[in-house]
Amino acid sequence: MANPSILILPGDGIGPEVMAEVTKIISWFGDKRGLVFDVSEDLVGGAAYDVHGVPLADETMAKAQAADAVLLGAVGGPKYDVLDFSVKPERGLLRLRKEMDLFANLRPAQCFDALADFSSLKKDVVAGLDIMIVRELTSGVYFGEPRGIFNEGNERVGINTQRYTESEIVRVARAAFELAKRRNNKVCSMEKANVMESGILWREVVQKVHDEEYPEVELSHMYADNGAMQLVRWPKQFDVIVTDNLFGDILSDCAAMLTGSLGMLPSASLGAPMANGRPKAMYEPVHGSAPDIAGQGKANPIACILSFAMALRYSFDQGDEATRLEQAIEKVLADGVRTADLMGPDGGTPVSTSEMGDKIIAALDASL
Repeated sequence: MANPSILILPGDGIGPEVMAEVTKIISWFGDKRGLVFDVSEDLVGGAAYDVHGVPLADETMAKAQAADAVLLGAVGGPKYDVLDFSVKPERGLLRLRKEMDLFANLRPAQCFDALADFSSLKKDVVAGLDIMIVRELTSGVYFGEPRGIFNEGNERVGINTQRYTESEIVRVARAAFELAKRRNNKVCSMEKANVMESGILWREVVQKVHDEEYPEVELSHMYADNGAMQLVRWPKQFDVIVTDNLFGDILSDCAAMLTGSLGMLPSASLGAPMANGRPKAMYEPVHGSAPDIAGQGKANPIACILSFAMALRYSFDQGDEATRLEQAIEKVLADGVRTADLMGPDGGTPVSTSEMGDKIIAALDASL
């Protein structure tokens, strides 16, 4: 039986630095836990443009389609700002999402106890926070037609269309319910059914999927604006939140800051199951390419490492090993080990990007 395959796309800026630490940890799982992956590496973003003249070569796209999981670092940087829109580094990322049909974007917001003071909210509000936002990623107002800027009489008008089909809502709702079954069995669906017809359809379809397929999961509905307020009032009331593309974009960024550091946040984008039963999937840290600190060993690799933990859990059915990795990270943070972005008023032990990776591997060794 062939080993599961991972395509690594480090990208630009700090992408190669943080991905190097993930590669070390992948090797650790092969050496110490017998989880052997067939790992290949290729170019995306500005790095791909420098070599191929496009942000994602067709050959790389084919590799991504064939891989069991894709791990992406980050794309972009000021060097590429002058490029035509069609070949900007970000277009490579968008092509991957579109052609792999990655319709469910998973954005966890988890606050490690050692970092609870980093949040702008009170410690008791965020300590122990562990929620998951499931954002529909391939439809909605960002893709609906008609769209554009048009002349209307004596002035211009900008038009974007919020559009969802039942099937698009069904598949992201199922993804949310399946996730909830692995967690605390609770889903909150957010929309604006009070003022938007697409919100009415969203609520009706999510409710129908629940009633017919997942009656054992607790389901609630909430208007998205109230959801934003509740996220900063008492976020621990939620487990899984499912919402559309626009509201998911806003709510997940709001939730991201509950945890206090962008360098701690992973994400997963999942699609339909492949022939082997695994979903097409791409995993990436939420942070950008941070070109201002690239090559200096200052980047925090934890978000990228946590993205690999998500791959272990959702692509490779290795939930226990994902938990092992997450607990190793928690142990390192509890010991006061800090990359530059995590250095607070209470100090800590400053480490470089590679040293943080080494500390996490040492904690993994200690877990055996």
